[in-house]
Amino acid sequence: MKHSSVLRNVALTLVVALVGCSELEKSDDPTKNWSASKLHSEAKKDLQEGNYEQAAKLYESLQSRYPYGTYSTQAELEQIYVYYKQHESASAVSEADRFIKAHPNHPAVDYAYYMKGLANFSDDLGIFGIYTDSDLVQRDTKPTKDAFDAFRDLITRFPNSRYAPDAIIRMKYLVNSLARNDVAVARYYYRRQAYLAATDRALNILRNYPHTAAQEDALDIMARSYDAMGLKDLSQDTVRVLKLDFPNSHYLTTQGDLTKKIEWWRFWQTSANQ
Repeated sequence: MKHSSVLRNVALTLVVALVGCSELEKSDDPTKNWSASKLHSEAKKDLQEGNYEQAAKLYESLQSRYPYGTYSTQAELEQIYVYYKQHESASAVSEADRFIKAHPNHPAVDYAYYMKGLANFSDDLGIFGIYTDSDLVQRDTKPTKDAFDAFRDLITRFPNSRYAPDAIIRMKYLVNSLARNDVAVARYYYRRQAYLAATDRALNILRNYPHTAAQEDALDIMARSYDAMGLKDLSQDTVRVLKLDFPNSHYLTTQGDLTKKIEWWRFWQTSANQ
């Protein structure tokens, strides 16, 4: 009986302490009586001033306290950008997906698609990413493909969106990036005398990435691989295609070097000019 009474007293003391702490936290929260409008305006101010962590907290408070209404919906949208600026790509993509699913007909849903693509694009080390061939062979291309798919969805669903022109430019870069990755893999196979695998990867480039700088490299790798396998006719046919499509190719005047690093700007320059 005594033991039971002690336990009840301890439990009661803990409950009182927890309630007290909770009330203290509430009283210490300067935003506790803020309206949805006030929370949004302050979050927006922090966002514009680059105080992303504080902006994120205010947006979360707004959505928690006022889950319905214009301000909450706008907070969801702006939270995507906050995560993006904090370099939290996965959270930005997740928030964008949530917004698209919850508000498919929202006037600014095109922005969610754009930010989803942009978050994945930055995960690909962005426009100034510099890779060596060995880096490219090991590189995960999923963010690149996901970014491309998001931008494609944007321009397909909202061709007149203000974000469409930039999305198209980034898609061209991403195509070149994927093609460049395949060139690196094809070269990797060639250097290891896996000529059939090198040829297959080069053919993949020709099929899937037309009008890219990688086409020239793919034809050269194919010609070399066929020659190394003793398939002289196929090698010569490939060289003829190379001459036809790239009459000024340096591969036609020199031996070339399959081990050299590919300049990242060459691919960006090609995609930007197309």
